[in-house]
Amino acid sequence: MRKALATKQKTQTRALSGMPFAGGRSPIPLYHRIYMILREGILNGTYQVGEILPSEAELMSRFTVSRITARRALDELSDEGLVARTRGRVTQVSPRAITNFGGAPIVAGIEGLMANLSIIGRQTNVQVFEFGYVEAPDLVSNEMGVAPREIVQRAVRVRSLDGEPFSLSTTYVLESIGRTFDQSELAVVPMIDLIARSGTTIGYVSQSISATIADDVSAERLRVQPGSPLLKLRRVFYDNGDRPVYFVDLFYRPDRFEYRMTLSRGADNRFRLDGQRT
Repeated sequence: MRKALATKQKTQTRALSGMPFAGGRSPIPLYHRIYMILREGILNGTYQVGEILPSEAELMSRFTVSRITARRALDELSDEGLVARTRGRVTQVSPRAITNFGGAPIVAGIEGLMANLSIIGRQTNVQVFEFGYVEAPDLVSNEMGVAPREIVQRAVRVRSLDGEPFSLSTTYVLESIGRTFDQSELAVVPMIDLIARSGTTIGYVSQSISATIADDVSAERLRVQPGSPLLKLRRVFYDNGDRPVYFVDLFYRPDRFEYRMTLSRGADNRFRLDGQRT
């Protein structure tokens, strides 16, 4: 038992080791980077409920940081309810860690994308932060093929499940479609359903996936720390006439959402997404 525990501790030590944080040029504070590494360890099961996390002294040694930095990283975990700190500064993973993360993350995939969007929309709650009509920014103008300064509908929304936010979206829709619904409807009806109701049929979707970090605004709205990692999806929806009608930037909390896709081998021995256009 002791040998197994020692092996696990060595493995965790290696996982936490690397180049000294103080030598990097990241804009993310040192304490927050340590906090995110430990938080991920709790999320992925490296640290189980009841298990003791590295001490302040151990973190100081592993990351070449000050005691204040190490302490703040552990305090951030405590403030989030993921750990409990006892006398002697022992830091233990709290049973609240499981409930705080809301169980398994929401899962979505490229297969049956339109149905997934509608289902997720109906099972979650939305808060609309911004809604109105604006001149299309350069990026949106290029992606949607509209003239510079053309008016489009813009909305910023946060979607939540069980009271906890998991996505932040900024959407742009052609004005002719946007005028068919108002802000109150956008809060209760999935965008994809509103577009269909306008008489527009989506033919296909172009999508890119990348990673980013939360700025102060997105962090506040998604209830994460500034600098936290976010999954970013950018989608452009086209109608049956190949006309771009809807552009969206989506930011997801990775602890609350995961994205999956299935690749199938074709007769030409190449792998393609199920339902991929050729």
